[in-house]
Amino acid sequence: MDKPDLIIEEYPFDDGLIVSSTDLEGIITYTNRKFYDISGYTKEELIGKAHNIIRHPDMPKVLFSQLWETIHKGNEWTGVLKNLRKDGKYYWAYVHISPIISDAKTTGFTAAARPASVMEIKESATLCHDLLEKERK
Repeated sequence: MDKPDLIIEEYPFDDGLIVSSTDLEGIITYTNRKFYDISGYTKEELIGKAHNIIRHPDMPKVLFSQLWETIHKGNEWTGVLKNLRKDGKYYWAYVHISPIISDAKTTGFTAAARPASVMEIKESATLCHDLLEKERK
């Protein structure tokens, strides 16, 4: 497999903050306007769908396994993700996911994402490339 494509993004995400919430299974319960503007989906197309609707195939499965394991333990997760838009283009985001706690129980998760820096994208693209290579063996 070739080295990762370091095109920073096919679709500009250069300002603002994407916010979304899900239930415990990852079904989207809330999105802000920036989320649907950047993803290319309408609010109606996102609410009630699995959050992995925006998962780019370049993202390794092990990364998402670790992410879900971390947040289901009640911990926060932070990392850089390559996300897939409805039109097939992609964008990179620096994402922070926190549990939603109600009556001392986790009821869902909230994610806030800002544009990833060039350095964060390069580091993440290299890591993802290496992890995908291991998955394919």
